[in-house]
Amino acid sequence: MGVEHERRAELIAAAIAEIGETGTLEVSVGRIAKRAGVSQALAFHYFGDKENLFLAAMREIMRLFSRDTADRLARAKGMRARLDAVICACFSEANFRHGVAAAWLNFYTLAFRSDEARRLLTVYHRRLHANLVHDLRPLAGESAVLIARRLAALIDGLFLRYAHAPSSDAGSAGIAHLRTALDLELNALA
Repeated sequence: MGVEHERRAELIAAAIAEIGETGTLEVSVGRIAKRAGVSQALAFHYFGDKENLFLAAMREIMRLFSRDTADRLARAKGMRARLDAVICACFSEANFRHGVAAAWLNFYTLAFRSDEARRLLTVYHRRLHANLVHDLRPLAGESAVLIARRLAALIDGLFLRYAHAPSSDAGSAGIAHLRTALDLELNALA
């Protein structure tokens, strides 16, 4: 790993930590750079502006989420277990770390005014939907798409709710709600 890659990673980690502490994107690049132990000029050199730094942080969060989801899917045996793997990835402890949860909350807001944030959010939504539909289709047939939409909306809604009021059982509570919703959806088809 080169020095530039290492400094970028330090700035991304610092951005996530600062957003976690403040709960907002209104944190200065100078403050992020200071936390990372680099100059503000170097932060601007690597990322151009604060929004690009934040988007790089979200790409890293999404990369880690995708890797976690893929790892869980690779270990799952059967369609229902694969659906459970996606649900568990969405409510993993990593997603509820203070800075990560705050970054997701701010990311949703930024997507209203930033084309790149909106594009990244669309990528996340499409991947989640595709993962759900892939394993719902054999279980639910033509209803798979609508069930996946409802489950994805419930995932987002519960995550946003729990991210605002974090507790030690937020992840397990979210998983339990989603498992119940999935059971109800599948049982309604029988």
